[in-house]
Amino acid sequence: MKRIAILTGGGDAPGLNAVIRAAVKIAINEYGCEVIGVRHGYDGFIEPDGLMVLDIASVRGILQRGGTILGAANRGNPFARKTIRDGEEIVEDVSDQCVAAIEKLKLDAVIVVGGDGTLKIGRELYAKGVPIVGVPKTIDNDVAGTEVTFGFDTALNIAMEALDRLHTTAESHHRVMILELMGRDAGFIALHAGVAGGADIILIPEIPFRYEKICEKVQERISSGSKFSMVAVSEGAQPEGGQQVFARGGDEVFVARLGGIGQAVGKFVESACGAETRVTVLGHIQRGGTPTAFDRWLATRYGGGAVRLAAEGRFGRMVALQDAKVIDVGLDEVLAQPKRVDVEGDAIRTARGLGISFGD
Repeated sequence: MKRIAILTGGGDAPGLNAVIRAAVKIAINEYGCEVIGVRHGYDGFIEPDGLMVLDIASVRGILQRGGTILGAANRGNPFARKTIRDGEEIVEDVSDQCVAAIEKLKLDAVIVVGGDGTLKIGRELYAKGVPIVGVPKTIDNDVAGTEVTFGFDTALNIAMEALDRLHTTAESHHRVMILELMGRDAGFIALHAGVAGGADIILIPEIPFRYEKICEKVQERISSGSKFSMVAVSEGAQPEGGQQVFARGGDEVFVARLGGIGQAVGKFVESACGAETRVTVLGHIQRGGTPTAFDRWLATRYGGGAVRLAAEGRFGRMVALQDAKVIDVGLDEVLAQPKRVDVEGDAIRTARGLGISFGD
């Protein structure tokens, strides 16, 4: 193994730089291998100045930094790339151009750090002969095959702290405080932060809710003497028989952007329950800033594991955490089915036992 590349795709997540740092240092220290950094996801292979050499000096001091020194692109899909031709916007497949660039670089491996979208593109490039190794990254924790993705723990702690802060003002002013959290179609952030932050109501995509049940819980707390309520809402939550709420539609390149369910719930609670209500959308604050110790630790182990996987020639696979050990799983297995909250699992059972309502 003489030369490898590493790229970060999709939305940013705390711990990306820790993966890059570990991969570079281990590739150089253990294998004497050159490392190429690919800027802005897969786009870096086909754009001018899209590549940079990564050495020990270039990754010094980045362990604690959020974001990614390589940049990320959550729309950089070489199989469906928007471009302007003859003054008209078109979508074209430039994957062969991407593969040709990789072959020209004589890369022994390409380490792809991303969520399900980035990993799916990696699998498609692997089918075209590119030596791909995957690393699971997303604050949503919705990548199958691994118990946890790096970035999740940091986002969870930020969400929990937000609930803690909202709790004091909710209690002071006798309000219903609603916190809308990220997660897409998985409710891990809302569930874990809601339990850890003392939420009274948690709404997640896996359990369709009924507005009247939310109101019942709020009224129940008022009757018992608790004049405030805390609600954690996943952005992908939806009412029973209803639809998810989107802030922006999608197309063949852009994924539709979820957002607005918190406001919908807040409007109903205030009008139907007669309770003063405030809505906070935490948004991209969950993605930014310094990663937690756990995310640094996990991302570092993933970076090292990815390099070793590449050195062994085990391509088309992804590093993962299972039973506290870093192992590897096939990308086909990872992408066969997305990971979702187990509605019959102990986490949901425990939350219900605590008296938390899921609006069902």
